[in-house]
Amino acid sequence: MPKRILQGVVTSDQNAQTVTVSVERRFKHPLLQKTVRKSKKYRAHDEQNQFKVGDVVRIQECAPKSKTKRWEVIAQ
Repeated sequence: MPKRILQGVVTSDQNAQTVTVSVERRFKHPLLQKTVRKSKKYRAHDEQNQFKVGDVVRIQECAPKSKTKRWEVIAQ
């Protein structure tokens, strides 16, 4: 099964080898037909600590790295 790839913005880089990435998705509400924006935060593994707050990054699913990390940053 292919690994999911998401794109988002780094919102925190304070932890060692970890970044928090906020991913936003847009969809139409089924009844109101209004465009809705939902966002979710993912913790991703950043091996070299190279990404800073505000960077647009792509993250990919991976095997669990820790209790909360299930994603890794793809080098751009």
